[in-house]
Amino acid sequence: MGTVPRDRSVLSPAAFLLRGLAVGLVAGLIAFVVAFAFGEPYVDDAIALEEAAAAQPHAEGAEHAEESSHADDGMVEISRENQKSWGLLTGTLAIGAALGGLASLAAAAVLGRLGSLSARGSTALVALIGFVAVTLVPFTKYPATPPAVGSGETIGGRTASYFGLLLVSVLTAIAVVVLANRLRKRYDGWTAAFIAAGGYVAVVTVTAMLLPTVNELGDFPADTLWYFRRSSLVTLAALWASIGVGLTLLVGRLHDRAAADLARRELAASL
Repeated sequence: MGTVPRDRSVLSPAAFLLRGLAVGLVAGLIAFVVAFAFGEPYVDDAIALEEAAAAQPHAEGAEHAEESSHADDGMVEISRENQKSWGLLTGTLAIGAALGGLASLAAAAVLGRLGSLSARGSTALVALIGFVAVTLVPFTKYPATPPAVGSGETIGGRTASYFGLLLVSVLTAIAVVVLANRLRKRYDGWTAAFIAAGGYVAVVTVTAMLLPTVNELGDFPADTLWYFRRSSLVTLAALWASIGVGLTLLVGRLHDRAAADLARRELAASL
């Protein structure tokens, strides 16, 4: 089942994309459940700490000024209950659909181009690489932070550094996949994969070392921070795992369908 049918009409990018979007929505729903159960309690703790600090006498003037500023801006305040329910669900569904769609298009692009890997194997590899490049590597340098952590004056720089590392990680991951495929002409598959993986680790490590380090924790409780970051990573892992498993199953069935259609045509032509 590792070969790709010559008739690829069934294996079109549109067919992959539709399945990727559907899988992404389901993955977003699963991520919402994980985030709501394991992450939101620590967000509530962080908000409580932030409100407690703002309630101190020396912060009253700043708090009143901030409230006045918000009132002047005419911004509509969203309740915490809506943030942790419908707001969170909307966010996870949108991110899930986007990542599922991108992963499906990547799976369509590499189908039949990664040596002897089957459609299921290449799709699972795409999901694994996506998790590492899009989530794990940027998270290692710039992990998620709860409310009350970080200065508002540095948010622009911190955001730029995060997306800079994300961009380098994704582009490098694409480059090493192409490199590994070319190295297969000179080395066996495992050797080519190890060389390419070593190149990826080297590039992202150097990039992470060159980018600024963020250390704005202050006196925020270490245990709350740890649990929040752990739950954030678990949520992202659940999202990518759901995309990987679901997309691998659907792409595998799509490939089997294309192979069966091709076999029937060849049989009919031979009669």
